[in-house]
Amino acid sequence: MTWPVGIFLFLLTILAMEVVAYAAHRWVMHGPGWFLHKSHHREREGLFEANDLYALIFAIPSVLLIHSGVNLGWGSWAIWTGAGIAAYGAIYFGFHDVIVHRRVGHRYLPRSAYMKRIIQAHRLHHATETKDGSVSFGFIWAPRPQVLKAELARRGHAGIRTPSARTRPEA
Repeated sequence: MTWPVGIFLFLLTILAMEVVAYAAHRWVMHGPGWFLHKSHHREREGLFEANDLYALIFAIPSVLLIHSGVNLGWGSWAIWTGAGIAAYGAIYFGFHDVIVHRRVGHRYLPRSAYMKRIIQAHRLHHATETKDGSVSFGFIWAPRPQVLKAELARRGHAGIRTPSARTRPEA
């Protein structure tokens, strides 16, 4: 496989992973996998949460593809695809865990309309603390915040998080 084709496959895999991540988040994490993901919709106590196990689960296809491409003769398509999955994981970690949830300290302030939209959409997703009622399941693309707010209102604000002592303004 030529380098340009490999890079194209790598980038295509990153884009395809947004579809996979959306589906996994919407129908697995907010479905039968809620037993792990619910920790992510609660205030975290400590450095880790049960939801972090999904990072390991989603790393398995990447590791298997890269290993099989290098060691089992599957071909360079497997290496490029595995690398694309890993790159999406790195993008997810940087955006989701570092920028949005600030699990690593930083001073980044979003200035672009894109980053503001993505961060606000993710915060609206976390407005709910139940597996039902959430909106915006993607990580690289998100609907406009006005659309998400209207959808939350249409659902009667089902599952909306009650303010905690840490987030409630002083009386």
